[in-house]
Amino acid sequence: MASESATINSSSEEMKKYFHETKTIAVLGASPDPTKASNHVAEYLKNVGYKMIPVYPKGDTILGEKVYKSLAEIDEPVDMVVVFRKPAALDAIADAVIARGDVKTYWTQLELINDAAAKRVKDAGINVVQDFCAMVEHRILID
Repeated sequence: MASESATINSSSEEMKKYFHETKTIAVLGASPDPTKASNHVAEYLKNVGYKMIPVYPKGDTILGEKVYKSLAEIDEPVDMVVVFRKPAALDAIADAVIARGDVKTYWTQLELINDAAAKRVKDAGINVVQDFCAMVEHRILID
């Protein structure tokens, strides 16, 4: 359970806008294991029409898509990064998102909050969503 609330976050209306403006989503921590939440969310995002790019340290494909070992390895534009990693990894992930230069939205899943990292991302001009499930919010916000 989250021990803090995100103070840097987006509203539901902003999230809806982000979904409409997004074509490509990198799922950081996408698992090949179909019992894992990251696999369900990645599959959902792919099935509703986004180009889903799995980022995972091993394997060749997840859900039929080429696996990249890091955000830096992805050789095409990324609109949104959805993060399924431990909170301790969020500082380095924020830096990697900023370094790409093309990410429009940084989204951390439920119970993933790091306001210091989120502030750096937001200060770089990137939209921030923390502590929300991308699949659940998409189902609620997008008709």
